[in-house]
Amino acid sequence: MKGMFITFEGIEGVGKSTQIAKLYEYLSVDHPVIQVRDPGGTKIGTEIRKVLLDPSIKEPFSRFAELFLYAASRAQLMEQVVIPALKEGKIVLCDRFIDSTVAYQAYGAGIPLDDVRQINRLAIREYVPHRTYLLDLPLSVSQKRIGMRSSGKDRMEQKSLAFHGRVRNGYLAIAEENKERIMLIDATKSKKTIFEEIVRDIHSYL
Repeated sequence: MKGMFITFEGIEGVGKSTQIAKLYEYLSVDHPVIQVRDPGGTKIGTEIRKVLLDPSIKEPFSRFAELFLYAASRAQLMEQVVIPALKEGKIVLCDRFIDSTVAYQAYGAGIPLDDVRQINRLAIREYVPHRTYLLDLPLSVSQKRIGMRSSGKDRMEQKSLAFHGRVRNGYLAIAEENKERIMLIDATKSKKTIFEEIVRDIHSYL
């Protein structure tokens, strides 16, 4: 089996991390699989992630500085981890990827779509995910789940309700444009039901 690149997307609180962990455990029984997150996944990427999400940084980010930081972490992740793993025939599970940048930086922050897509292309080269699972929640449910977290809100989670609404609408637009790659999942369903849907789908790619 050749390598397979699977990404998970969605607004805050949809349960991506839970489903990735469950899928990693399930697939690792019979397949070589690794789990990464974007931004992050490397030492350089982890340091960039800290800067991007640190709520104590009060200095406003330039929209393009933010975009370039996400792209820098992603480029490092691709070169150091993802591409070598795919060439070795491994399954790569990634928590967020290019769709997050389009949703958050283009639809949310208002950077022109063409600019975001061009930067994405430079960061990932030709390695587009084989399959993307987009977990979707109503904004009210997402905000309620974020508010229940004991760790407090990171810098992105602290953005306005209007911002997060634009991000969700962006994700839905991305899904509509990429129906062959993206599977839209109702994240109000139980964790068990969501996982069963993902497993049924992924077997058609293995």
